Amino acid sequence: MTRRASSPLRVGLVGYGLAGSVFHAPLIASTAGLVLDSVVTSSEERREQARAAYPGVRFAAAPEELWSRADELDLIVIASPNKTHVPVATAALEAGLPVVVDKPIAGTAAEARALGALARERGLLLSVFQNRRWDNDFRTLRRLIDGGELGDVLRFESRFERWRPQLKGGWRESGAPEEFGGLLYDLGSHVVDQALVLFGPAVRVYAESDVRRPGAQTDDDTFIAVTHANGVRSHLYVSATAAQLGPRFRVLGSSAGYVKYGLDPQETALREGVRPGPGDTCWGVEPEQLWGRLGSGESPLTGGGHPVETLPGDYPAYYAAIADALRDGTPPPVTAEEAAAALDVLEAARRSAREGIAVELGS
Repeated sequence: MTRRASSPLRVGLVGYGLAGSVFHAPLIASTAGLVLDSVVTSSEERREQARAAYPGVRFAAAPEELWSRADELDLIVIASPNKTHVPVATAALEAGLPVVVDKPIAGTAAEARALGALARERGLLLSVFQNRRWDNDFRTLRRLIDGGELGDVLRFESRFERWRPQLKGGWRESGAPEEFGGLLYDLGSHVVDQALVLFGPAVRVYAESDVRRPGAQTDDDTFIAVTHANGVRSHLYVSATAAQLGPRFRVLGSSAGYVKYGLDPQETALREGVRPGPGDTCWGVEPEQLWGRLGSGESPLTGGGHPVETLPGDYPAYYAAIADALRDGTPPPVTAEEAAAALDVLEAARRSAREGIAVELGS
């Protein structure tokens, strides 16, 4: 379905917690052709925050209030807790509205595929916000792989590690099955998605998942080993208990390796209230001392290899692509089918960790 080209596309945002206020609202508001029309939150404090940041925005206490005026909106963005993703996305699609869902789109691959089928049946856009595809290090790694500078990639190591020895509370740390909390579905959604984008389908999954912190109810330290159909092995680490952080990426190829430390700066900038602007040449740029190194035969920490300029991070590209897809009918930047493939791996990882076995996919 394409939308009118003469006026901004009006967006309804469901949820104004971390995801809604830090990521989605600022990126929507900074995208040419999109306007943040409505925010769904029952919290008066969050309404005041949104009103101060986006004067003129309208509010609703529940998503159902948006369905009653679906003709006034062009897109629904779902940034509410994981357990709400499927029911709210289903209701939005049934109301005739295109949808963006924050990751993970659903708790199971079957639910993700069912949502994708509903969107196709209704002729509506459905996309998943996998913003880490636009991280600076990931964009740089794709360029190196596409340019053949690593040779044939043999092993991909990806770490999303934090040092948070104290629990923060909230649904993300809940052990309730319906919440789909824990790092496997949170940070794991990112590292698995990136591995599949780079190296294609998974055929075998092995995982170790632990609950380390006193009082924790769900996994906070997880390792996933993925064997891809092309033979590449991905070793993926997500942790809230890493007292010393490893490299974000360590990628070993037949000709060279690439090692990159540190996280993309965009999340920190958004948290601090910095916003991307049209033609902003400084957005997503990191200092030279944080560039990764490419080489062979010696550790980058002792001078091995040479620095590789990191491409700027580009989260704004996601919503720019969404606007194009709505207006022109071009494919969305991330599809429900891609999200379902990542959920296949996450479900296999959960089973593997629980049963202590390697899980074969696609057999």
